[in-house]
Amino acid sequence: PRMPTAAEGSINDPHPRLDVEERQHLGRENRCVNTGACNHPLTVSNFVRTIRRMADADLYDYDLPRELIAQEPLADRASARLLVVRRSDRSLEHRHVRDLPDLLAPGDLVVVNDTRVVPARLIGRRAATGGAWEGLYLQVEHEGEHAGAWRLLAQTRGRPTIGERIVLVDRAGRDAAELVLVGRAEGGAWLAHPLVAEPAETMLGRVGRVPLPGYIRGGADVPGDVERYQTVFAREAGSAAAPTAGLHFTDELLESLACRGIARATVTLHVGLDTFRPITADRLDDHAMHTERCVCPSETVVAINETRARGGRVVAIGTTAVRTLETAALAAPPGETIAPWNGPTNLFIRPGHAFKAVDCLLTNFHMPRTTLMVLVSTFAGRELVGHAY
Repeated sequence: PRMPTAAEGSINDPHPRLDVEERQHLGRENRCVNTGACNHPLTVSNFVRTIRRMADADLYDYDLPRELIAQEPLADRASARLLVVRRSDRSLEHRHVRDLPDLLAPGDLVVVNDTRVVPARLIGRRAATGGAWEGLYLQVEHEGEHAGAWRLLAQTRGRPTIGERIVLVDRAGRDAAELVLVGRAEGGAWLAHPLVAEPAETMLGRVGRVPLPGYIRGGADVPGDVERYQTVFAREAGSAAAPTAGLHFTDELLESLACRGIARATVTLHVGLDTFRPITADRLDDHAMHTERCVCPSETVVAINETRARGGRVVAIGTTAVRTLETAALAAPPGETIAPWNGPTNLFIRPGHAFKAVDCLLTNFHMPRTTLMVLVSTFAGRELVGHAY
């Protein structure tokens, strides 16, 4: 795959948070930035120029042959191949996920996202026209005029209007529930109320399907996906997609990590709209991140502080764990690394972000020109990530 190199020359678009990022990175006049290729001595002007170049969304695009995307999971989750990318010496090594206990050290801490995927894919028809309708449940609104409404992505022919009814069918094709469209939300989403009051998780259990991404069998689920598209440590229901890095873990692997002296902590981030949105803007500055809810409990904060005190590393399992930990880190008072957090996040981790809580990352490969591709490129350096891909 080919990743474009940063264009030379002046870019005049201002970075909206350069003043903040300069203070974070340049407490004194001379510092360094790791762009993945090497460490560059910086003055403030060089730092600004580097960050502006890295904000070009085309830098995070690459050629992805569709035939290289696996369509079925391995029978043994932990047998998935693992590409070890070491930032210290820019080396690559081919291993397997089952080797993780040997790659980590006693005293390290793995942090997993314990969100549980709900059967969020909805199939139905427009009651007024009979036209086919398909939707993706994202969340229940908790505040505002439409508190209690479902937030949905939807596609159908024609232009639905507020007040229309949507008939949902179950997995057997039978009419099973109805929704009423009551409003619009950011990002092109719809707001809808079920005609019959019922907890969202209960109704989705009756009418929902596994929300596979479109590049897996065109989104069509098969028997067995309900179990396989769920992590073994899933607890808190609410995600419209799995935190996929965690799908490679088994109970046996978790036990091996524990026996090696590697601790485990949890966060929760319910995966929502931005997982499905490519970056369409030319500049990262112009990409709008939507809000997802996340929780970093006090027990995890204690575990992180204890890990750092004994010289261990914090290993985030997946980008959702990274975003939750770094959100909690931004909320920490001066002099502290991280603080408990329970609330919304729209954190877009991009060049200029100073990682405070995460030392290592286990993540899947990511689709081109996505915020997740930007995140891993920020963490490891764009050139090194491009080389790994």
